[in-house]
Amino acid sequence: NSGHYTIDACVTSQFEQQVRAVCGLPLGSPEQVRPAAMVNLLGDLWAEGTPRWAAALADPRVKLHLYGKREARPGRKMGHLCALAASLDEARDAALAARRALAGS
Repeated sequence: NSGHYTIDACVTSQFEQQVRAVCGLPLGSPEQVRPAAMVNLLGDLWAEGTPRWAAALADPRVKLHLYGKREARPGRKMGHLCALAASLDEARDAALAARRALAGS
């Protein structure tokens, strides 16, 4: 799961690399182009209803990835947020703030 940040922060994501490898295509660059931080979204966030998506996405550095699971349960990974920033500290702070915003705290 820690590699999910590659979707937003790298030239070629871990998922694209897998498709390339399986298809016999040349691998892409794994270079990380921006510092990124990722936080998991667990089913606990849905306990009080639908999370506050707009509040979390008010920061343009934050990207939302939901996995399309129908039922949220405590501890079940439902998606993740990835924040990109000029530094790792800024990315971490943005990701954590967005997760807090989802819950309204």
